[in-house]
Amino acid sequence: MTDSYTLYGSYASYYTAKSRSHLRKKGINFVERLPSEQRFRDQVRPASGSHRIPQLLTPGGQVIQDSVEILDHLEAQFPDLPAIPAAPAQRVFVHLMELLGSEGLLQLAWQHRWLFEENLAFVTKDFGRSFRPQGSDAELEKYGNLIAERMTSYGLPPTSEAIRENLDNQYLALLTRFEAHLQQHPYLLGGHPSAADYAVMGALHAHLGRDPAGLHFMQQHAPRTFRWVEHMLTPEIQSPEFHDYPIAYPADDQIPESALALLRHLAEQYAEPFVLHCLAFSQAMGRLQPAPGYALDAEQDQPALPAEEFVFEGTTHQHRANLHNVWLAQRAQGFFQQLPSTDRKAIESRLAAPMIGKLLNAPADWVIKRKNNRLTIE
Repeated sequence: MTDSYTLYGSYASYYTAKSRSHLRKKGINFVERLPSEQRFRDQVRPASGSHRIPQLLTPGGQVIQDSVEILDHLEAQFPDLPAIPAAPAQRVFVHLMELLGSEGLLQLAWQHRWLFEENLAFVTKDFGRSFRPQGSDAELEKYGNLIAERMTSYGLPPTSEAIRENLDNQYLALLTRFEAHLQQHPYLLGGHPSAADYAVMGALHAHLGRDPAGLHFMQQHAPRTFRWVEHMLTPEIQSPEFHDYPIAYPADDQIPESALALLRHLAEQYAEPFVLHCLAFSQAMGRLQPAPGYALDAEQDQPALPAEEFVFEGTTHQHRANLHNVWLAQRAQGFFQQLPSTDRKAIESRLAAPMIGKLLNAPADWVIKRKNNRLTIE
């Protein structure tokens, strides 16, 4: 074994972007390899039981799959420059961004990739290159089309000029708020990169910051965000633009108002489905009454439960709980709900977003844990 970690992923991969940035900013010794490498097929994928990337092979031979679990493992090994702040309001903010900044932006990034014609030639060959890095153009097309067909099989709406305009408007709303923040601060929580920054790298680098349509739009409308993405791919903490900004989280558990504005926007746009996931999961577990250690699905690493019927905000929903999203939501809920009531009220008041309050206070009696890359009841 070596003292170097191996990150298996690709530059087109949403979740690999999060782990790559985290490893670089932490100054961790690692090499990156493509999933076409023989060791991934022979050793790594069988150990994790998953084809998903990223996957991290540790110097001791452990295989970890999932960008959040990778972050947790690395934080335990390398506590300097912590990605999760200790102060309560800042920690709640970061955990909410792990959900809303990563999973919330996934659909926008996904549809923006596949519904713009100018992206398709690049994305297809980029996928093909991940599996045939020295392949001919014909090979890149062949293997890229196979991967693209699998990716798009998950379901896409039909494209049209109106739909693409709507996606650009959503993208611009995000960029406008991030630009306002980056005018004064190098990272979401002041001068220190956190899991909140890594969370949005999936959307802002792997998809919207590399695919031709998204990249051009970012360069035209959000030069600060473009520069931030560049900087998040380097090991330096201080950028030239903020060379005199202290490398630390804000004192006294403060959160920049511009960061809160971005979080509120994400909550307004994307939080409700996550609340519904939590409610559907809680109802299903209440009926099932699983024992500790119960595997929610021994075969799949990101299963969904059958649909549950319940009422939320006066509307009856038929909703399937995405258990990976519930697991992520519980990171914020588990920490928030154990705080003293005065702290909870103060944090809710500062966040000032009703749907965030509903998300933080959603039932979390049945705690999901990842064990051997599978979701179980604690």
